[in-house]
Amino acid sequence: MTTSTNRVAIVTGASRGIGAALARRLASDGLSVVVNYAGSADAAARLVDEIEKAGGRAISCQADVSDPLAVKRLFDSAEAAYGGVDVLVNNAGIMKLGPLAQFDDASFDQSIAINLKGTFNGLREAAKRLRDGGRIVNFSTSVVGLYQPTYGVYAATKAAVEALTHILAKELGSRGITVNAVAPGPVATELFLEGKDQAVLDRIRQMNPLGRLGEVDDIARVVSVLVGPDSGWINGQIIRANGGVI
Repeated sequence: MTTSTNRVAIVTGASRGIGAALARRLASDGLSVVVNYAGSADAAARLVDEIEKAGGRAISCQADVSDPLAVKRLFDSAEAAYGGVDVLVNNAGIMKLGPLAQFDDASFDQSIAINLKGTFNGLREAAKRLRDGGRIVNFSTSVVGLYQPTYGVYAATKAAVEALTHILAKELGSRGITVNAVAPGPVATELFLEGKDQAVLDRIRQMNPLGRLGEVDDIARVVSVLVGPDSGWINGQIIRANGGVI
């Protein structure tokens, strides 16, 4: 594996929330970071500026992960800027919720396109282009296991991501590339908190043995370990980073 001072990470969906925390953490760990975004160019640029002011290295790159050609260009940009890619963090995703009986076709298709095909597009490109000894971290969810009403389609896309994780770990093992997934529980991001009143948030906190919501840095620390030099024997695993809710 290349040293931390010249390792390169692509983080998809990195302009805000968990993705932004991942980009900050990996940059502070010494990796050069490609901040991918779909539409939030200003937020991505601010994050790159923040990383650079803190002494890190980063660029931003627009790409819709559901488009395989855009994902190819994302890797092209990383290689042009830094010479190669060592780490892919497949963080980009959406969470469309609703009872199956009322779930519309457009929301279903969009969930599959971004959460499943978007992850697949990244994995396929990474399998061809990651340097030996690299790291891939996918994102699942602890909802796969909780099976809560209205989460059916979202959980289904993430269950498929877990299957891809297990299988690609076996396909890339001979190159020393590990493939794992992180499955967070509820995390206090703007996206998660939006539309939830205090009573709902209190119920969610009470479900957790630690009595709180996750923070973005809780998840970033787990990813930092999985992409770091000491995680080479962790492979094909789903890490349920959720405070013990399941």
